[in-house]
Parts: sequence; structure tokens; C-alpha cells
Amino acid sequence: MGTDTVRTAASDEAAERRREQRGWYFYDWACSVYSASVLTVFLGPYLTSVAKEAADADGYVHPLGIPVRAGSFFAYSVSLSVILAVVVMPLVGAAADRTGRKKRLLGVTAYVGATATTGMFFLGGDRYLLGGALLVVANASMSVGTMLYNSYLPQIAPPEERDAVSSRGWAFGYAAGSLMLIVNLVLYLAHDSFGVSESTAVRICLASAGVWWGGFAIIPLRRLRDRSRTGPAVPREATAPGLRQLVATIRDMRRHPLTLSFLLAYLIYNDGIQTVISQASVYGSEELGLDQSTLIGAVLLVQVLAVAGALGMGRLARTYGAKRTILGSLVAWTLTLGAGYFLPAGAPVGFFLLASAIGLVLGGSQALSRSLFSHLVPPGKEAEYFSAYEMSDRGMSWLGPLLFGITYQFTGSYRDAIISLVAFFVIGFVLLARVPVRRAIGAAGNPVPEKI
Repeated sequence: MGTDTVRTAASDEAAERRREQRGWYFYDWACSVYSASVLTVFLGPYLTSVAKEAADADGYVHPLGIPVRAGSFFAYSVSLSVILAVVVMPLVGAAADRTGRKKRLLGVTAYVGATATTGMFFLGGDRYLLGGALLVVANASMSVGTMLYNSYLPQIAPPEERDAVSSRGWAFGYAAGSLMLIVNLVLYLAHDSFGVSESTAVRICLASAGVWWGGFAIIPLRRLRDRSRTGPAVPREATAPGLRQLVATIRDMRRHPLTLSFLLAYLIYNDGIQTVISQASVYGSEELGLDQSTLIGAVLLVQVLAVAGALGMGRLARTYGAKRTILGSLVAWTLTLGAGYFLPAGAPVGFFLLASAIGLVLGGSQALSRSLFSHLVPPGKEAEYFSAYEMSDRGMSWLGPLLFGITYQFTGSYRDAIISLVAFFVIGFVLLARVPVRRAIGAAGNPVPEKI
């Protein structure tokens, strides 16, 4: 009787865990359309056109009296959103760990971001300031919400399940981004057939991402649950202003140098990944002479193949371990950049092959890095440590674009600029290979999985 009771309790616990995991996947499904449709495809060109409409005769707009070239307004707005997120994330992360009310904070960030994105429907004319403000709020909310979402991983999946769970989450996100991007592109390319102007079609695409984000966020918010704190008490400094909390988080991480070593490796190779993503379209248009439709098609191809890549690399991790699989993906990134260097101009087929290779390694690299880091987080500090991880993902990725820009400035060649990014994957590979992950997991106070 006692054995049956134990088995029933274990079965119920496993069923509840799977239910919560399925709910967790749907936050990636909800918010990834913002990255795919809004940030990657539509908002940059549209907000730039709105800023140019408001510009003076010299091509400047004047937010808060500061002269800014209209063509730079979008980039500056993105940068401002990153700065805001970097200040807010450590504060929210520590508050989530201290109070245990992570789900409530996730709901706030989700609906603030979704509301700001839906409000982009009202952009038009010369309302560039409205567009910049909505972008800052939406992008910062996306970063903070993703940090909270990621910090659930070690709580909803035991060590042996995390690679697979993390990979499925990324796959859900890329699948949603692909689906919404297809719908948006149909509306955008055939706007006349739907009886709307091109501008109205873009604004509908922007707002639809916000509606999608807010609508599907209901699922994880219903299924995820808050947990009481475990581990040592979080000090009162957790309520300090964001920058002070960031310093406190880094100081605490120094007590776990192996975790910090992994984070450094991730910061470097992820900087290379983010730069390839952001600069691939520039390389395609300026160096290879490809048109906008080809570039948009390549973005969609990356989204679709990233689903298969995330799931496929998750399966490889079950056989070879997450660390070896990530190291293999860094080799693949290096070979992909090498192939990109030799692509002939005016060859869309070659560019699509390059996009295919990027898609296949993109989702897996990110998913397995997240799951591996989750093993290195001390219990009770999930949100706080994932705030540092998220800043590495979003807030610290500036060295790659800087190297890309400097290389182009001195050589005048986008081919030299793209191949210079190999350095991030080589250095990241060396640093990650030197991290003794089994010892790092044990030092963080977590059980060591059989395959890691």
C-alpha cells in the first residue's frame, strides 16, 4: 500500500511537471513573434521612415532638443531600451527570488510589452517620438520577461530533462515566429488585394504581434506556479537600485568562479552569434547585392530551420552531452562564416544555403547554452543569475558589431568584416572547452547529470 502511494504521488508529480513545462513552452510561443516580425523585419524600416517624415531640412529630428539623424533614431532607441533593461533586470531578478512572486512579475512584463507593441498601430505621420517610446518599453519588457521565463527552467525540469525542455521551448518560439512572419508577409506583399495601404499593412503587422503576445501569454501564466524560496536568504540589498543590485549580483557570482567562467565564454561566442544575425542582411544587400524580398525570404528560412535545429541538437545533447554539442555548434558557426566569405555576389541560392546553415545551428546553440547555464545556478538565485545571463545575451553584445564596423571602416570590405567574427567563435570555443562543467555544477550545489 505504501509503495502504491509513493508510485501514485510520483506519477502525479510527473504529470504536473509536464503540464507546467507545456505552459512554459507557450511563453516562447507568445513573445517570439515580437523578435521575428517587429524587431527583425518591420519596425526598423518603418520607424526610420516616420522619423524622416518628421525631420528638418537637414535630415535631423530633435527628441528632447537633441539633434539626431533620422536614419539613426531606430538604432538609438534600441540602445536606450538595452540600457533600461540592464538597469532593471538585476532588480527584478533579485525581487523575484526574494519574494517568490515570479509569475506576477512575468505577467506584468508580458502585458506591458504586449500593450506597447499593440500600440504601434498608432504610429504614422511624424509620430517618431511615440514610436521610439513604444520600442523602448516593448524591448525592455521583452528582455526582463525573457529573464524571468528562463529562470523557471531549473525549477520545472530535473537535470536530465533540461536540454530537451530548453530545446523544445526554443523550437516553439521559432515555430510561432515563422507562422506569424508568413501571415505578416502575405498581408504586406498583397496589401492592395486586402484594400489597405502599405503603411497600414505594416502597422497591422506590428500590432498583431502585440495581440499575439498578450493572448498566448495567458497559457503560461495559468500553468506556471510560484515557489517558496530555497537556499540562503536574499539580503535586503536586493531592493537596491538596479546598478547597485547588478554590482551585488556580480559580487555574489565571484563566489562561483566556474559559473562565471562559463558566462564569460557564453558572452563571447553569443556576441558572435548576435552579430551574425544582425549583420547578415547588411552583408547580403551591400556585399552580395541581393534584393529585399530575398533577404526577407532568408529570414523566414532561418526561423523555420531553427525549429529543426533546436530539436535536433537537443537530441544530440542526450547522446554526447550539452557541452560537446555546443562546442560542435561553434565549429559549425566558424565553417559557415568561412563559406559566407567566399559567396559570389548576386547568388541568392548560395545566400539561402548560408541562411539554412545558420538556422540549423542557431536554435540549438541558444537552447543548450540556456540549459547548461541552468545547472550552474545556485538554488534560490535562479532569477538573479539569469538576469546576468540575459544581459550577456542582450545587453553586452556590442563588441561584435564594433569589430564588424571597424573592420569595414579600415578595409572597405564586408567580406573582411564578416570573416573577422570568426574570432568570437574560436575564443568562445577555447574558453568553454576549459570549463570543467561537472565540477562547476557540483560547486553550485546542484546534482550532476549523467550526460552534460
